[in-house]
Amino acid sequence: MAKVKSQKSKAENRKSKVETQSPIRVNPKSKITNPKSPKSSVKSADSGFVPRVDTLIAGVHFDNPVLTASGTFGYGREFAHLIDLNLLGGIVVKGISAEPMPGNRPPRIYETESGMLNAIGLQNVGARKFLDEKLPFLRTLSTRCVVNVFGYSTEDYVRAIEILNAGEGIDAYELNISCPNTRCGGMVYGNDPKLTEEVVAAAKRAARFPLFVKLSPNVTDITVLARAAEAAGADALTMVNTFVGMAIDIETRTPRVSNVTAGLSGPAIKPVALRMVYQVARAVKIPIVGIGGIATAEDALEYIIAGARAVQVGTANFYAPETSLRVVEGIREFCRRKLTHLSDLVGSLRVPNGPGS
Repeated sequence: MAKVKSQKSKAENRKSKVETQSPIRVNPKSKITNPKSPKSSVKSADSGFVPRVDTLIAGVHFDNPVLTASGTFGYGREFAHLIDLNLLGGIVVKGISAEPMPGNRPPRIYETESGMLNAIGLQNVGARKFLDEKLPFLRTLSTRCVVNVFGYSTEDYVRAIEILNAGEGIDAYELNISCPNTRCGGMVYGNDPKLTEEVVAAAKRAARFPLFVKLSPNVTDITVLARAAEAAGADALTMVNTFVGMAIDIETRTPRVSNVTAGLSGPAIKPVALRMVYQVARAVKIPIVGIGGIATAEDALEYIIAGARAVQVGTANFYAPETSLRVVEGIREFCRRKLTHLSDLVGSLRVPNGPGS
C-alpha cells in the first residue's frame, strides 16, 4: 500500500501542535469492571484543569468524541491486538443486512494519491450471525457499539433492524441510506427526499435503539436530505458517506475496480465533507457526527468547530490503526491547553461579517 503509506507520511509532516507526541500505550487485555460507564479524567499536572471530552448524542453517552467508521474497522475484534478498544468513543461496525452478503468480486479497492476507492459491496455476515458471533465480544468492551444497517428496499431495512433489536449491547443504529432502492429502478434512498423520509420513518418505528442516519454526499443540496431525515424521526446524522469516483488502468483500458465506480474516501474528501457538516449544522437541530478524511486531532477539531458533536475515523485505520487513539489524546490536549471543554467547541466557528458569511 505504497500510496497510502505516502499519505501517512504527508499527514505526519503536517500534524498540528494539538497532537501529542508520546506513543499510545495499548493494553488489549485490560479488564473492565464496569462496562459502559463514563471514565474519569486525570488532572493536569500543571494547571489542574480537567477537560471534559465526553459527548451526548441522542441520549447515548460517549466517553470521547472519536468513533471508528463503518467498513474500516470490521467488527472491532480484528483490531483488538493492535489497540485498546476501550479507549475509543465508539465502534461503528461494518454494514449489516438482514441476510449475509458476499460483496463484489475483486478487485474491490484501489489506492489514490489522496485516499482510496472501494467497492467492497457491503459484504457482511448477516444480522443473525452478527448477534450470535460478533456482538458477544463487543459487549465485553466499555466503548459504545453502533451498528450500521442497510438494505435494498424499505422492507429490507426494517427486517434487519427487527432482527438486531434482540441484541443486548447495541447502543444505536446507523442507517446507511446510500443504497439503491431496487423497487424504484435503482434510485438511491439518500438522493431523494421522499425516499429518505420513507425509509427513515419506517426504520425509526421499528428501531429499539436510537437511529443515526448516514447521509450521502452525492446530492445537489445535502441540507434538503438532512431536513427530510430529521422530519422523519432521525435522532442524529452521520455525514458524509463516500463520494462516487473511479479510476482507469490506461494499459488495459479497464476500470481499476470491478464495479467500475467506487466510493472515494480519505484526505481528498475532507474539505467538501467539512463544508457539508457546517451547512447541515445550521439547517437541523439534531446532533451530527462528522466523517471524511480525519487523520489528526486538528482534522477532528475542524469538524467539531463546524458543528459536529463527534467524528469518525475511517481510511486512516488501514495504514495507522492507532490513529483514533492519537486523535482522542490530541483533542484532550487541545482542550487542556485552551482551558475549555469539548462541548464549548461544538459549532463555535467564528464567521466574519461580510459577503458570503
